[in-house]
Amino acid sequence: MSVKTRVYEGKAKILYTTDDPEILLAEFKDDATAFNAQKRGSIEKKGVINCSISSQIFQQLEAHGIRTHYIDTPAPDQMRVKALKILPLEVVVRNIAAGSLCQQTGLALGTVLKKPLVEFYYKNDQLGDPLLTSDRLFLLELATPEQVDTIAHLALQINKSLCDFFGRCNITLVDFKLEFGLDAQQQLLLADEISPDTSRLWDNSKQSDPNLRVLDKDRFRRDLGNVENAYQEVLQRVLKAIESSN
Repeated sequence: MSVKTRVYEGKAKILYTTDDPEILLAEFKDDATAFNAQKRGSIEKKGVINCSISSQIFQQLEAHGIRTHYIDTPAPDQMRVKALKILPLEVVVRNIAAGSLCQQTGLALGTVLKKPLVEFYYKNDQLGDPLLTSDRLFLLELATPEQVDTIAHLALQINKSLCDFFGRCNITLVDFKLEFGLDAQQQLLLADEISPDTSRLWDNSKQSDPNLRVLDKDRFRRDLGNVENAYQEVLQRVLKAIESSN
């Protein structure tokens, strides 16, 4: 596989074309951002860790019938993916109140929701990725009603699968972000990544301490320290859970 042109660079990844027009190479970066890039920094080995975690989770989801853009990992910080037209939506699934849900509703941090909450945000950095109502989503023509229904259904399927998987890692999946795109055949696929950058993950063995339990990017957002160690811990538990199931 020959790498050609850089076609996109985001906060966490760079995408390159390859000799196959339907395949891109995603290179994961060590850069870290928070609060819509108002806070910037770097997390040592983050690219390798997040690439490894995401590749393992994508394979787990594929085994459960969830179609993703994942193909393989030619290098520790690189992932070959199917070229997609990414929908300008960030889909957030919440199981426990945290982050903006607490800030905007007054719910106490750690409140267990009666059922998972699926939210849609406009993927637009200049506007601050605002929360969307259904009417606004359709007004902006960000997706069709059929696509939104399919995404909501898939998000709940993914949530169930991930909750079960992280449970085997002795980790609680608090909430997480998903992105979807259309392939050349107009099929909807899960894209982006699933990692401590895009998920809130709490250590079940340290639930009594609101700081020690954090195994995700909140350690960077809130200056809790030991960010790389937390990411490494997630990777080791993911690999152990997969090994024990084989």
